[in-house]
Amino acid sequence: MRKKIAIQGYYGSFHDETIQYLYHNEKIEVIPLNSFEEVIEHTVSGKADLSLMAIENTVAGSILSNYRLLTNSGLKVVGEIKRRIKQNLLALPGQTIKDMNEVHSHPMAIQQCDKFLAQYPHIKLVYSEDTALSAYEIANKKIEGRASIASSTAAVKFGLNILAESIETNKRNYTRFLLLEKEDKRSQSEIEACNKASISFALKHESGSLAGILNFFASININLTKIQSIPIIGKEWCYLFLADLEFDRYNQFQNAIELIKDQCDDLKVYGIYQKSTQTYTEKEIKETTQQTVN
Repeated sequence: MRKKIAIQGYYGSFHDETIQYLYHNEKIEVIPLNSFEEVIEHTVSGKADLSLMAIENTVAGSILSNYRLLTNSGLKVVGEIKRRIKQNLLALPGQTIKDMNEVHSHPMAIQQCDKFLAQYPHIKLVYSEDTALSAYEIANKKIEGRASIASSTAAVKFGLNILAESIETNKRNYTRFLLLEKEDKRSQSEIEACNKASISFALKHESGSLAGILNFFASININLTKIQSIPIIGKEWCYLFLADLEFDRYNQFQNAIELIKDQCDDLKVYGIYQKSTQTYTEKEIKETTQQTVN
């Protein structure tokens, strides 16, 4: 049985590249979808066995809408991966940048390449649903005078030329992705071998309530690697805190949760997983997954 994996974006997108890298030794079926809402729905309904969802970027910051989707979904976080995002300008073979009248891509991709694009004020910038889908449309319809910003995998997959490579303004452009499942199917021993967790909690409006929780984690050597707040709908000026925690031992984390639950409202553990110890580059991912492009 092929494992069905839902992603936002078309074949050749950064989500697709990342999944192909993670599961290059397994038989999988990638389900490309237009929105993260559809990705969550497919995973919750069982149409997909699991999904990959971007959660934060070193340039754009946290993707708050995806944090809210995660909060409301009931899905479990079972893994993470961090990777370099390298943007490229793609067009039909034989075309040059001087031939371009428009550049189509996802708004975030266009934003990440603003310095490069500013060199060509005559080129119209057009927002689209997805980087790879914009590349596919150019190739499928043989559209001259139009370029897309997308991955090098998309260029190979759709037979496009790379007019300019690595055009992102900030070369330290990394995205963190989460792997999500409806039910955690791992064994207890696999879970106990993990060293990172994602949780959320709300606090009473009392002086020092957040500081108390943070100081407690520090006192037992649990490293708070991220904390993000989102508004609680229907409760004005009340916020839900989402946090990522790193720890040495599973029991260390479990004991901490037991000790803070009485101080928190609506404490949830989204998942316990192995922290990503390496940030993967496009080159590493491309070399590993080259066979999936053909």
